[in-house]
Amino acid sequence: MPTSSLRDTSKVPPVLAHAGPLLSRYDVIFCDVWGVVHNGVTAFEGACRALEKFRAGGGTVILVSNAPVPKKRVADMLDSRHVPRSAWDDIVSSGDIALHHLEEKKFQQLFCIGPQDRDQALFSALLARSVELEDAEAIICTGLNDDRRETPEDYQGTLERALAKDLPFVCANPDLIVDVGGTLLYCAGAIADLYEKMGGVVYWAGKPYLSAYETAHRKAEGLRDKNVEKNKILVIGDAIRTDIKGAQNYGCDALFIASGIHRHETVDGIDLSATKLADLFTDDAPPAIGAMLELTL
Repeated sequence: MPTSSLRDTSKVPPVLAHAGPLLSRYDVIFCDVWGVVHNGVTAFEGACRALEKFRAGGGTVILVSNAPVPKKRVADMLDSRHVPRSAWDDIVSSGDIALHHLEEKKFQQLFCIGPQDRDQALFSALLARSVELEDAEAIICTGLNDDRRETPEDYQGTLERALAKDLPFVCANPDLIVDVGGTLLYCAGAIADLYEKMGGVVYWAGKPYLSAYETAHRKAEGLRDKNVEKNKILVIGDAIRTDIKGAQNYGCDALFIASGIHRHETVDGIDLSATKLADLFTDDAPPAIGAMLELTL
């Protein structure tokens, strides 16, 4: 494997100590939630202050989350983690995108995968009935039923049966893993990825797909009551596969936050390692215009 010393280092984002000068170049921020604004347990105060100041200066912040629940539930979770409402203007959630897709398809019977208690906000919003796999027209997945004990491979048998029926799979959280207070857990995207590799059809409701950013863009323009050019939008996120790739797909600049899902690959002790950053941003990785350990002014 090539080392960073042999690679074109111009593709490695510069490490920034402060976000203020960068943020001042944009009118709108599409900001990831988990890993940037909070760690699954409590808010990152520096990130919240940065977003608050951006808004106070006339900017608009749309939180773009792969959470598999409607945005009201996301807002409630933010409140419980002490993320101030003054840090954001609106929310785009994968849960809402998935629900909209299911309504468009007019599915009447769905097989549900995911914790019924944690994701009840989505399951209770379904217009279709929850049925056994044999009677289903599609699968809706919000995550593993027990992400503390299960792995995606535990669903192999279920997916084989679904594939035999040619069932479409609606993934309400495209993330593969999530960082919960320092513990990495599998998400719905890991099951969807396995199904897709088996030959199944997957609808990915959220980042890095265009549906998430098109929705966020419409919300931002509605809030600002004017058109917003993509070069005035900054995507902030901690995941190369979803946030940074999504920014590239949509044609926006991206700021990479290293202390989230990739912290084990980028952090040396308590500091962001430029060498490790170079190893993460390989030649075929999506670009970022800057990298920070945490979002801070």
